[in-house]
Amino acid sequence: MSYGKIFLNLKQTNLSNWLQYTQHEFLKQLSQDTLKKDCFFNYLKQDYLFLIQFSKAWSLAVLKSDNLDEMKISASTVNDLINFEMQLHIDLCEEYGISKTNLEGNDEKNENIAYTRYVLELGYSGDFLDLLSALAPCVLGYGEIGLNLKNFKPDNPMYKKWIETYASIEYQDVCKNVAQLIDNAFLLRLGKNYNDTYKWMQANKIFNKATLLEVDFWNMALK
Repeated sequence: MSYGKIFLNLKQTNLSNWLQYTQHEFLKQLSQDTLKKDCFFNYLKQDYLFLIQFSKAWSLAVLKSDNLDEMKISASTVNDLINFEMQLHIDLCEEYGISKTNLEGNDEKNENIAYTRYVLELGYSGDFLDLLSALAPCVLGYGEIGLNLKNFKPDNPMYKKWIETYASIEYQDVCKNVAQLIDNAFLLRLGKNYNDTYKWMQANKIFNKATLLEVDFWNMALK
């Protein structure tokens, strides 16, 4: 699965850190059914809080958009996060006695705060390309991870459902839309020689930082 030209260039430029993220030990243990349940619940609780802030960041993308098409995809992504991805966390946790109230009552860990506030700050102070560069690793990274793990069938139903969600046609469609948004946004603002611009260098720095913050998030989940 290819998620567009711009994303592919960003990923290849930062490939070493990208592989740390998408092939992390957390994911290996999850796919091989050796991940401790406490670690997975730790992840689910923190990721639920993460997605609240991440949805706000995508809402800022609506504000930063320059045309209706950009606004539509950004708004649609907010809807997918709130009504699709967050619901997965609620459903998985409720099956094991963790209520929505309990999820919302958890304290954000430092790694969670570092990541979400980094993205939100770019949303407040940066432009549309800055924000997309920070948002891309999460949305498209999870899509890639879902496809990487789709042939794994762990016995634990939670792990199986998690993999199936991100490998699903529905989530892959979200990734395709976001990738198209990124391609169009960069080409519209920077032109076909985008990789010769200062802005492209800045986008790579942001993308790489967000990728490393994803690695920290997995590390946090395993503690």
